[in-house]
Amino acid sequence: MVIYLKLMEVLMKMRIVLLLLPVCLETVFCFSNGNVEVACGDMTPQHDPYDPSTKNPPFIITADKSQFRPEDEIKVTLSMGPNGISGTKRYFKGFLIEARNAGNLREIVGSFKLINSHISQVLQCDNKVNSAVSHTSDSHKTEVQVIWVAPPDSPSSVQFLLTVAQGYKEYWVKIPGPVVSQNGVIPPPQTTFGGSVGAKTTAFSTLSRSFTSEGCGIRKSCLRDPLGCDPQNDTACHFLSFRAEGNSVVFELSGPSDGYVSFALSLDKWMGNDDVYLCIRDTDRVDIKAAFVSGRTHPEISSENILKDAAWRLSDGVIQCSFRRDIHILPGNANRFVLDQMYYLFMAHGRAENGLTHRHDRQPLISTYQTVITGPPEDLTGSRSPLLIKYHAAFMLIAWMSTVSAGVIMARYFKPDWPERNILGQKIWFQLHRMLMVLTVLLTLVGFVLPFIYRGGWSKRAGIHPYLGCVVMALAVIQPVMALFRPAPDASRRYIFNWMHFGTGTIVQIVAVVTIFLGIHQQALLLPAPWSTGVLAFIVVWFVLADLVLEVHRRGFLPIGKYFKNVKIYTEHINSDDKEEIMFVPDENEISSMESCFKNIVLAIYLFGNLGFLTLLLWTISSV
Repeated sequence: MVIYLKLMEVLMKMRIVLLLLPVCLETVFCFSNGNVEVACGDMTPQHDPYDPSTKNPPFIITADKSQFRPEDEIKVTLSMGPNGISGTKRYFKGFLIEARNAGNLREIVGSFKLINSHISQVLQCDNKVNSAVSHTSDSHKTEVQVIWVAPPDSPSSVQFLLTVAQGYKEYWVKIPGPVVSQNGVIPPPQTTFGGSVGAKTTAFSTLSRSFTSEGCGIRKSCLRDPLGCDPQNDTACHFLSFRAEGNSVVFELSGPSDGYVSFALSLDKWMGNDDVYLCIRDTDRVDIKAAFVSGRTHPEISSENILKDAAWRLSDGVIQCSFRRDIHILPGNANRFVLDQMYYLFMAHGRAENGLTHRHDRQPLISTYQTVITGPPEDLTGSRSPLLIKYHAAFMLIAWMSTVSAGVIMARYFKPDWPERNILGQKIWFQLHRMLMVLTVLLTLVGFVLPFIYRGGWSKRAGIHPYLGCVVMALAVIQPVMALFRPAPDASRRYIFNWMHFGTGTIVQIVAVVTIFLGIHQQALLLPAPWSTGVLAFIVVWFVLADLVLEVHRRGFLPIGKYFKNVKIYTEHINSDDKEEIMFVPDENEISSMESCFKNIVLAIYLFGNLGFLTLLLWTISSV
């Protein structure tokens, strides 16, 4: 009986497995049969979470004609390269072939006929019958041939685009194939990674030696970080040079990185709508690519290869690459800028995995002003910190490291001073305190707004810094509002206001200091460490020491005046025969004057040290 029950249990489990198996197979191999019409538009297979490969495709794409008439037939061949550029697999499993209008790559053109229906099938894309070809299974293939039929209303030029998969993880999207044109039409420039009719191929050579800064500002223009560095001798040098040669410009790019180094041409100092060039490390080689950034997004790699004489070098963790680019690009490359105009230059570097680039590690180095790429040689300067962020840092430092501390000292320790003197009907200490605190709130308000203007919204990569900044801004506004509704000095509940005013002020001052410490090492500012942190810490300690000395003095533990009140002997030698010594004690007014003089000296010493080190930090901000 027990054996029978066990047997029934096993059979039941096998039945469940058999029922679920088709579902699992459909999930895993859902597109192995080539029914990929869902991918007709962007030609991207649904291989989540894997992205398309950025390596050079190891395929050759050819067409047996470069000219055609309407209703002509052209044989298109997809095959493996002679040695496999990737140096790995010698086959492919899946593919998608489409023909598109070369002047509008969103428009699918013509129809296909099959040569071998065992490995290929026609699809209906964009509601057009037989407008694409795909695989029938995931079997290993080394070559596929199809026939494309030109429609009666064919555009002047047609480009073949292909998506090819060697596996689920490794695939290429929209590989540019041959461009064919109607008889009598001058074909646009053809560029592919493999070979094709009339195509220019990408052939990267290796550099025999490192770049050098020799000739910067004389024979070539250079942008460097640190300023004046030489990539030949300094592995930490980020270097870009360019020089005009005939109808083209030669670029040299170098920098320490495990992933990629890049530069961009921009019409402004904001990321977006920029012409980008990347040198991406892929194991023991470097891919050199042109791209375009349409916003604060990853660069879109160009399908057109407009770079010539490309070469690269890897040494001591430094990526170097050079290439030549024509000054003027033929129509059809709208994302490429002409090089005889003025642009800002961006330099950035970051991580890359399997040829895919990630966000840059640091804020890009941006040239100080625009320059003509083909203009006279210049030794350019740049900064990694945007001007708005520099002003943000400066305003916050002045507000919370200088004006607020002076205002606190003035209100806490100088109320008894100048008892008979007023400014606009108010005590001097109160007017000075109010002026300094209003200035603090105004500086904070302006500084608070600037990062939002620069970022165009909330920064998601600044950690807790912006959250603490919002707390500081809120409490800074609450303080003066609270002061407007304060009760009279002799009111019975005045002590409540005093404690709330003191508590809120102390809290906001502490939070502001913490926020500034976090802020000086944000990517958009990144002051040199550790000495900038040390200078900032000294400013804080300097205030604490001044406050401590004045507090000890106020509580009578440092009674400067009492030393004179208790016993102070002035001895004068009177011009008389008996040389009588006279002893006297100063009056209360003189004692009070001495106490006030001591506080003024402490305040002056504090302000001198505070302003000195604050000036040093502001100078550092201006120079990064």
